[in-house]
Amino acid sequence: MTLDKNLHKLKRMVKYNDEILNDVFQVLSDPTRREIIRRLAVGEMTVMNLAKPFEMSLPAVSKHLRVLEKAGLVSVRKEGTYRYYYLNPNVVENAHEWLTDLRKFWTAQVFNLEHFLDNQSKED
Repeated sequence: MTLDKNLHKLKRMVKYNDEILNDVFQVLSDPTRREIIRRLAVGEMTVMNLAKPFEMSLPAVSKHLRVLEKAGLVSVRKEGTYRYYYLNPNVVENAHEWLTDLRKFWTAQVFNLEHFLDNQSKED
């Protein structure tokens, strides 16, 4: 694949919503929020259950959850007086697709470089 074709593929990645991707990656840069996401991957949980492994107050955990909710990574369902948080797979999937396309682009670049270097060594 030529460099022009690879650049065209990279330009197609613009189809992703930059604002959503920026929010997702910014939110996931925090280790506490990443751990909350890991815990929610098991299933929905209340703030109380989510807060157990952290050495922080419930309001602090709630603040992290609001940030995750604002970015669209988690959603909440109310049942009586309880609020159950769960992962929103659509936003995660969008980021995953973007990363997959980026990986494909760079894999093709490395393949092209290897091919070029093999041809150069054969010519020498």
